[in-house]
Amino acid sequence: MTDDSLTIRSLSGRAVKVPLGRPMKTAVGELQGAPLVLIDIETEEGVTGRAYIFAYTPLMLRPLVAVVEALSPLLAGKAVAPVERAREIEGTFRLLGRQGLLGMALSVIDMALWDILARAKDLPLVGLLGGAVKPTPAYDSYGVIDPVRDRKDIEATLDSGFRALKIKIGDAGLEKDVATVAALREMVGDDIRIMVDFNQSRTVPEAIRRIERLAAFDLEWVEEPVPAEDLNGHAEVRAATDVPIQTGENWWFAQDMAKAIDAGASDLAMPDVMKIGGVTGWLKAAALAEAASLPVSSHAFVEASAHLLAVTPTAHWLEVLDKARPILQRPALIENGMVTPQGPGLGMEWDEAAVARYAA
Repeated sequence: MTDDSLTIRSLSGRAVKVPLGRPMKTAVGELQGAPLVLIDIETEEGVTGRAYIFAYTPLMLRPLVAVVEALSPLLAGKAVAPVERAREIEGTFRLLGRQGLLGMALSVIDMALWDILARAKDLPLVGLLGGAVKPTPAYDSYGVIDPVRDRKDIEATLDSGFRALKIKIGDAGLEKDVATVAALREMVGDDIRIMVDFNQSRTVPEAIRRIERLAAFDLEWVEEPVPAEDLNGHAEVRAATDVPIQTGENWWFAQDMAKAIDAGASDLAMPDVMKIGGVTGWLKAAALAEAASLPVSSHAFVEASAHLLAVTPTAHWLEVLDKARPILQRPALIENGMVTPQGPGLGMEWDEAAVARYAA
């Protein structure tokens, strides 16, 4: 079967709310479950591509399904050619713009189209992209923690082989942040990497003040200390500290990443495959990062990220925030603190019984 013999027949979306193994509290709210939209693109030749969207809030499930299915007429009857389809859709929505729900839908469609191409050749996506199946170092991702209450979970993380973990901070005053990070460092020792995430909750002066106090704990990075769109603010924070600044999960397509690089907004890069433009957008982002010597980590979407980081020249860390695990026949392969891509394609098959159970 050749690529040009694959023709898109239909596109559909289904909403689910999947329970999280650990509820995720941040500086701006708490997530009890993962609201996801599951995407299936069927071809005339019988190959089905799959991907999913993380909706952040259940309020967006219905609108996201509607946006995804509204795009079906633009794709039906056309070749499974992700780069060409992305270029075509970009032109269609140039005046509207591609951020928000539309950008998420376009990214997930791109992922599903690449999934089809790899499945048709019985390859994992990483193989189709010219890479090799290999593990990527990962970190376990937590919300706001209580060092006493969450001690057993953190010990289990370390016992399973993780050499890094991330926590959310910024939900209260500076002294709480300092006490939490100090307790975590004492608990895990000096050899474990610690990342902290403010979730865009601080002003520039307050972020600088807090990072000055937290620098003593040898942090791998401080993530999104100020609002994501404030590139100059991130650059100002970065200039005021030696602690690496991480951002990127809210960059929309490679154009936003280019603006962030020009602004000197971060020491590191963390594109989100659902916002950066899917596989096609990620490859553009990886090229920008290589040119700028920026280490690249992933945000969520552990299954796709395992493939994409394996072909990213400046790959750094893979985030394990395993939202889709309960609805997959073969969840992400996580061993000894590493994640290995699975195939064919993205390696995802829906557990239809679980999908029905968690239907939203």
